[in-house]
Amino acid sequence: MSLLRFLGMSELGKQARERGDTASVRRIAAQLERLEPATAKRLASFAYVLARVANADLTIDAAETAEMEHSVRTLAALTESEAVLVVQIAKTQAHVLGDTENYVVTREFRGMSTREQRAQLLQCLYAVAAADGTISGDERSVIGAIAEELGFTRAEANALRAEYRDKLSELRGS
Repeated sequence: MSLLRFLGMSELGKQARERGDTASVRRIAAQLERLEPATAKRLASFAYVLARVANADLTIDAAETAEMEHSVRTLAALTESEAVLVVQIAKTQAHVLGDTENYVVTREFRGMSTREQRAQLLQCLYAVAAADGTISGDERSVIGAIAEELGFTRAEANALRAEYRDKLSELRGS
């Protein structure tokens, strides 16, 4: 039995991807029932993309998790327990599904967000990547791909990254 079938996402996931909706986003959004559905869906996509960057080096540490929780709590006025739940689901989905949904979820976020919200996501991605003190080459690469998927030029992404320049591993010799 495949992992996707075990998780109940094989055919359901295929149909959702065809509609531009993903199981990851639906699962996270379902935990945010008190929010307007469009807001919950946007927040679910946001959290998933944060987990995508945190998992770029194949490990999500406590500092990255705390920064993700802070970001979603601040953006959506969630309770601490709601933020913890959203981030945990996003981390699990990003780890289990990884490349299967990365581009689809990011594209979905782009379609339902304003340019300002996309810039805010990009800033949060840098904050999550820098949470452990260093933005690794893998994290920088994933953020660059996400920035492009969100419609930012390299110059625009670099401008948003400026605040975290001292955290870049290639500039720290680590």
